[in-house]
Amino acid sequence: MGFSPAGFQKKGVEHSAAIARVRAWTRERFVLSADDTVMVVELACALPGCPPLETVIAFWIGEQRHHLKLFKPVAEVTPNDLPPSWFRSALAVDINFDGDCC
Repeated sequence: MGFSPAGFQKKGVEHSAAIARVRAWTRERFVLSADDTVMVVELACALPGCPPLETVIAFWIGEQRHHLKLFKPVAEVTPNDLPPSWFRSALAVDINFDGDCC
């Protein structure tokens, strides 16, 4: 794999497919409309005790942001890793949430 000019490692087709799968599972699990934004990213973490790769999912319902992390690479995420649909409101974050802690 090569590197982009910005220094980010280029990901393959499999990575893009995994992102799309997790996005679709999130949309289905939390009964999101086509107008609701869903973001799925895989991030590296170098902090002690942090998994080397984690998957971060954020979605917006109207102006309300919801956020969760899965401590595994996106390619390893399964539908069972997502919380149950009734947990959706617990994933809502305050407008001042900065995400530094988790």
